[in-house]
Amino acid sequence: MTPGLWELVLRGVWVTLQLLVFGALLATVVSFVVGVARTHRRWIVRFVAGLYTEVFRGTSALIMIFWVYFVLPLAFGWQLVPMWAGVLALGLTYGAYGAEIVRGALTAVDPAQREGGIALSFTPWQRMRLILLPQAVPEMIPPFANLVVELLKGTALVSVMGMGDLAFSGSLVRLALQESVEIYAYLLVIYFVIAFLLTRAMRVLERRLKAGLGKAPARKAAVPPARVPEGAGAGGAA
Repeated sequence: MTPGLWELVLRGVWVTLQLLVFGALLATVVSFVVGVARTHRRWIVRFVAGLYTEVFRGTSALIMIFWVYFVLPLAFGWQLVPMWAGVLALGLTYGAYGAEIVRGALTAVDPAQREGGIALSFTPWQRMRLILLPQAVPEMIPPFANLVVELLKGTALVSVMGMGDLAFSGSLVRLALQESVEIYAYLLVIYFVIAFLLTRAMRVLERRLKAGLGKAPARKAAVPPARVPEGAGAGGAA
């Protein structure tokens, strides 16, 4: 490829990284707010949080992008720039998945820990901040790592708005060169490298958080030794 086409691809990488970072930040905020709300003692709070989760988890991210970028301007008379429309649609959609991760991790904490906070006369917020979240957050990291990788792949959907992300830039280069194998091989490698670095970074974060709690990340279970049939040893000896 020519230097000009490489520059086009690199601009696409930069746009994809911006979508990934801002979308992940918004999704994280939404995940914790909605996930904590789903464990609230008042049913109306749990109902509203559950309704949000079901709506955004049950609809396509691509359709949500269409709604934010093409439908909302017709309804309200204003339009977001493509970058923020993509961040809003992706953050709200993947935040719904993250909310279930937060809810699951909070409910998995030993009930005795919560009861201990009640015995110490902690307020609900103090129990959440000092007891539940410090134990639940390290358990959220592996599923959040998967969610961030899914978000990375979801950034390619913004090309429907004409944004020059990595997938869109790759398509332009393919049209210019009329070479599909080479271009899409480059795209595969670039997406893989970004995803690999993300998973490694999340793994390091998980180790540090668990080390703060005196735990070690779960390792793969050791392969049990092969079972020797009864009598095999005796026959061999004979």
